[in-house]
Amino acid sequence: MREVTKLLINDFKIKELGYDFMGYALQKGDIYTFHHLLIANRDGGPYDYWNGVVLLSTPHQYLHTIEAVNYKYFAYLTSEMQDMKIKGYLDSYNLEEINNILCEFEHKYRNYYTKKHKKLLRPEYMHRVFKK
Repeated sequence: MREVTKLLINDFKIKELGYDFMGYALQKGDIYTFHHLLIANRDGGPYDYWNGVVLLSTPHQYLHTIEAVNYKYFAYLTSEMQDMKIKGYLDSYNLEEINNILCEFEHKYRNYYTKKHKKLLRPEYMHRVFKK
């Protein structure tokens, strides 16, 4: 794990709180990952503190699925995570907003399938701490 990821985990008390920047708890097989928040890795975004948040691998994969399917939802989620980054803590208000955005996305895409004929929304994507 990169030092910047460890620093973000520590500063935002990810392990103590038991959830990441999208409101997900550790699931089987998950690892902590660095998500490039402002400048994407593919665009040369650095692994710097200012440019990232910590996501578990399951929601990280889900976030990039959302990005590929409907960029508007991805942008809304990014905005909420950036707001918490600026605040310096994981705020329950932002996490509830993230859950609302995810619920709306899940409702809209509940019957969608991938090109390989698999459900777009995998069951593990629904296991969030902040869920109504």
